[in-house]
Amino acid sequence: MKYIRSFLVIICFGIFGIGAILMNFCLFPFIKNDKNLCSDVVRASWRFFIGILVAVKLIKINVKKLGEIKNKVIVSTHPSFVDIVILISLIPRSTCFVKKELAHNPILKNIISSIFLTNELEIEELKSQTKKMLDMGFNVIIFPSGIRHRKNEYPKIKKGAALVAMNANKNIVPIKLFSSEDFLFIHQPFYAAGNKTVIFELEMGEEIKIEDYKNDSEIVEKKAITQSIQEALYGVSE
Repeated sequence: MKYIRSFLVIICFGIFGIGAILMNFCLFPFIKNDKNLCSDVVRASWRFFIGILVAVKLIKINVKKLGEIKNKVIVSTHPSFVDIVILISLIPRSTCFVKKELAHNPILKNIISSIFLTNELEIEELKSQTKKMLDMGFNVIIFPSGIRHRKNEYPKIKKGAALVAMNANKNIVPIKLFSSEDFLFIHQPFYAAGNKTVIFELEMGEEIKIEDYKNDSEIVEKKAITQSIQEALYGVSE
């Protein structure tokens, strides 16, 4: 079964790659200035991809709680490489940070430049670009741990999400997303899919309201918000 599942993963990501190439060259050069349309296309294609993974029983997604999210900074746990695909497939009009190498990749650059943000931005540009996307009605998804981790691990999170939310004056929505088994985990071959269906559980937490943390000191405010994110995602203080 392990080898069959590995073969299915390779086939699925082959489909994903071919679809990305076709969209990058045949569609996005003509629509990339319409961010709403680009977002809808990315979401629809990623929903299709997730649907394939579910159909062949590589994964299963249990959504415990997920309401309408708009104009928010979304912070999420990060158990798998496929997390962002799951989140964007479920949450309309969302963007995230991607590696700078992808922005310069000729096979993907039209898609990346349409709605995504790169992690090479300087701090002021980061604040400007994220505020712009949030003001346009988009959500900005951030994995504050910066690394993939399991449910029983409690990584120290970074203060970037708090900074983005404070700068744009937008509230934060925490999402707990965990998997029953390692799947596309760090230092794991992408074709390693285990012996059984991997179950992803997703649950939206209570919104963290920025106005509740207003303080004369930006440092104090950022630290308090970061601690609330840590507690919302992992149930522990920073």
